[in-house]
Amino acid sequence: MRKRLPVIGLFMLVTSASVLASNWPHWRGPSHDGVSRETGLPVKWSATDGVAWKLALPAYSGATPIVWGDYIFLNVATTNNSGSLELWAVDRNKRDVLWKRPIAGGNHIERKQNMSSPSPVTDGRTVWVMTGVGVLKAFDFSGKELWSRDIQTDYGRFGLNWGYASSPLLHGDALYVQVLHGMKTDDPSYVLKIDKATGKTLWRVERPTEARNESPDSYTTPLLVQLKDRTEIVISGGDAVTAHDPATGKEFWRVSGLNPQNRGDYRVVASPVLAGGLIVSPSRNNPLTAIRPGGAGDVKGSHVIWSFDRGPDVPTPVSDGKYLYVVVESGVVYCLDLMTGAMVYGPERLPNDFYSASPVLADGKIYVTGETQGVTSVFRAGPKFEILSSNSLGDPCTPYCLSSVAVSEGQLFIRLSTALWAIGERKKS
Repeated sequence: MRKRLPVIGLFMLVTSASVLASNWPHWRGPSHDGVSRETGLPVKWSATDGVAWKLALPAYSGATPIVWGDYIFLNVATTNNSGSLELWAVDRNKRDVLWKRPIAGGNHIERKQNMSSPSPVTDGRTVWVMTGVGVLKAFDFSGKELWSRDIQTDYGRFGLNWGYASSPLLHGDALYVQVLHGMKTDDPSYVLKIDKATGKTLWRVERPTEARNESPDSYTTPLLVQLKDRTEIVISGGDAVTAHDPATGKEFWRVSGLNPQNRGDYRVVASPVLAGGLIVSPSRNNPLTAIRPGGAGDVKGSHVIWSFDRGPDVPTPVSDGKYLYVVVESGVVYCLDLMTGAMVYGPERLPNDFYSASPVLADGKIYVTGETQGVTSVFRAGPKFEILSSNSLGDPCTPYCLSSVAVSEGQLFIRLSTALWAIGERKKS
């Protein structure tokens, strides 16, 4: 059941958007929310119409393409269920691989993801890439390795039931890396702040949880929230959402109790997102919760604005600031009023498929790709559901399409199992 609480004294917030809107430097884009401010993007295409180029790939991946200027960075598994992990730099102009660099061995499948799932992140000079086997590396744009870390060697083996998949968060001079686990380990969950220039740990804080069995496991990515008077690093999973001081790792506040039946299988996959001054944080379908940031201690009673019981399990929601668009893994879509949680429409249906990729919003439209057919649907943002197109590249995903669409300079980058596709012509800004 949806619960509504009054919205009182929302802080003015800004997202970290110190990069050009034409780049896609992070899994969720320039402002970490899956939103692009570009216009005039492609709406209809096929394998023979509207394609600028395609690049063959050796295996599928959950990692989103990261784009900065003429460079596209990909976390690549050399085979689906074995082999090694590599960072590829693709020349956007030559439409070919500039260089490949080894990251780690030991690639394997955990259920449907392999160990290339974390997306790289870049600041335009350096690119950092994490792997499911715990190796984290930094490279410059020429392919020179700057430093390397093995998080499992330093702090113990990851204990997630389905393998590690969180992407690092870049903010200021540091990377923030979460390891929330418990199904296959008794070690505590923790969050790291890592110096982006040297790879050294600046702090490590444990993140306690009362979740049991698989419920401590989290595959989410940390969220950056900047208030007027402080910055928060928001972490979700383990039946709770917490906010941490980026300087020390100290926990500012916590919303607990996000596993209503205290189930042992409430692992969290979809990441929190900042929209309209609210942190929208999924759990395992129920509840999808809107939280006002700020405060101290347990703020469940004062900062939970609304909750919704038909949230996503895997795809992260997206918002235009007025409406929240929720794509459930079964292909059902809901539109909610962002400030109240009231349902505007739903359930509506996308083409029949399973959906693990997260929706991306640009130019008043939402783009999302199905998992097994590789069809990218485009539906209109706003209070009325309308599918504008469903676009097949004639490349059914064998076995999976798990990657979200990236947007840069008028082009869409769609990663399917066998190829990276560039849709539309580049419009340099």
